[in-house]
Amino acid sequence: MSEIYVPDTSVIIDGRISKLISKGKLRGCKIIVPEAVVSELENQALRGKEIGYAGLDELKKLKKYSDEKVIELEFYGKRPKKEEYKDIDDIIRNVAKELNATLITSDRLQAHIARSKGIKVKLIIPKKKKLSILKYFDEETMSVHLKENVVPLAKKGTPGNFKLVKLDDKPLSRNKIKKIIREILEFARYDRNSFIEIDRKHAIVVQIKDLRIAIAMPPFSDGYEVTIVRPTVKVRLDEYNITEKLLERLKKQAEGIIIAGPPGSGKSTFAQALAEFYKEQGKIVKTMESPRDLQVSDEITQYSPLEGDMEKTADILLLVRPDYTIYDEMRKTRDFKIYTDMRMAGVGMIGVVHANRAIDALQRFIGRVDLGLIPQIVDTIIFIKDARIEKVYKIEFTVKVPTGMVDADLARPVIEVKNFETDEIEYEIYTFGEETIVMPIKRKVETPIEKLAKERVLIEIKKIAPRSNPEVVIKNNYAEVYVEENYIPTIIGREGKRIERLERKLGINIYVYPKEKKSKTFDEDKYIDVSIEYNDKFVILKFGREYVGKKIEVYVDDEKLFIATVSRKGEIKIGKNTNIASKILKAKRIRAKIL
Repeated sequence: MSEIYVPDTSVIIDGRISKLISKGKLRGCKIIVPEAVVSELENQALRGKEIGYAGLDELKKLKKYSDEKVIELEFYGKRPKKEEYKDIDDIIRNVAKELNATLITSDRLQAHIARSKGIKVKLIIPKKKKLSILKYFDEETMSVHLKENVVPLAKKGTPGNFKLVKLDDKPLSRNKIKKIIREILEFARYDRNSFIEIDRKHAIVVQIKDLRIAIAMPPFSDGYEVTIVRPTVKVRLDEYNITEKLLERLKKQAEGIIIAGPPGSGKSTFAQALAEFYKEQGKIVKTMESPRDLQVSDEITQYSPLEGDMEKTADILLLVRPDYTIYDEMRKTRDFKIYTDMRMAGVGMIGVVHANRAIDALQRFIGRVDLGLIPQIVDTIIFIKDARIEKVYKIEFTVKVPTGMVDADLARPVIEVKNFETDEIEYEIYTFGEETIVMPIKRKVETPIEKLAKERVLIEIKKIAPRSNPEVVIKNNYAEVYVEENYIPTIIGREGKRIERLERKLGINIYVYPKEKKSKTFDEDKYIDVSIEYNDKFVILKFGREYVGKKIEVYVDDEKLFIATVSRKGEIKIGKNTNIASKILKAKRIRAKIL
């Protein structure tokens, strides 16, 4: 009687049975394939999984060997019900035991359980082979792009400085690229340093050591495609064009960092360098990645989505309490909310975001996170382009009248986005009605017309009062002239006729002020106590009419809270649901310093 073998799903998918037959090792034996195996392969194929098609192709080969009388092939048992799919391995073991057959598997756990039940087992562990895709790589290769009916291509160089190179003159056939895909999946199943990160219908992401491999299949893509990305450089933070000022901020202050830049700009490489920098500073650093492809030291643990959910990963990390967490590739609203929750819990966060401009990275938070929370979540934006630090922003919060508005009643919470190196405000973010405004703040540059007007006004004033040493400021359609107070009557003339003639001559309105007005400052030591009122919408600080239009620095229990301008009603309003309002209502004493 010929020996009976029952293969499980793993060896059918791997094509091990047909290979053994071709080598003459199973010739003349009886192969019994449980219907549970066929059902599982069919289910995988219907879900668009390449392993399902691979298994069905193997069954075709076995049928061919059976027709040629090389082996005897039989399908056995019943198709499992839907609720029995989780017990497929157990069903296969029971078939082998019932028929007193030898179970063939490449799954160590399956073999261990079968032996414990007294079932004969033939465990086939494939020998590790060098991946054929490695032949496409050299020291300069960043990524390899394979697609059916297209010649293999590779990007060579460094981020921001690479070229696309043909690797062969002959296009890849469908069979060839499918063979490459099966080889990759097989290698990932048996190599300890490799794993399948994402397995979706018609799309798979595999991590093989330092290679990230994205596989796309029809109908998701218009043809079979494999993209292999490899990090080409691992750099230290001090190899970047980083200033001492920024380095000091990263060491002592920055805890909500966003690394932004366009695809392929070197964001992840910079994130790796920053992770190593914090590790060397004696910090506990973790990463959240999907897929895990950052190249970091063993001391830095890399986490993927727990049970497919990054929020569950965050829950674990909140128990671990790292000093800094790298959140790689933030794209969806859920990612930004997880980043926010962890940052609000006190974890230092470094998020990696695709953006074409530095400000775009901050705008990704708007609408996903309460506007008032953004400065508490993000304090530093580092924009990377062509593997260089192109711009750094710091994020600050204040209450003021937004730039371009003049009515003191329009004072409101404003997020200031400042150029980190120059400390100049480049954007203001605030609410106006129902809208959130992101307003670019342009530096005032004197136009040629304004410069000419200033020079003409100066010449004419000096003619009238040569020793007045005038200063002229051009504003829109008028000029402000500042002189010593005793020269003002001379410049204005009797009943203002001299200044009127000058205005007609120059075609511009002119207002004359004493220099004392321009330079006058209030006593910095002058503090006043503030009375507070509130209603359903606002907390109102009452100052009185004598302070209308004056800038006030508000202190809560000796902590500087904000600077604002007193409205025409002698008050400053703060939204009741803001953090500032909450601090004011809890304070023991509110004081203000007049600026």
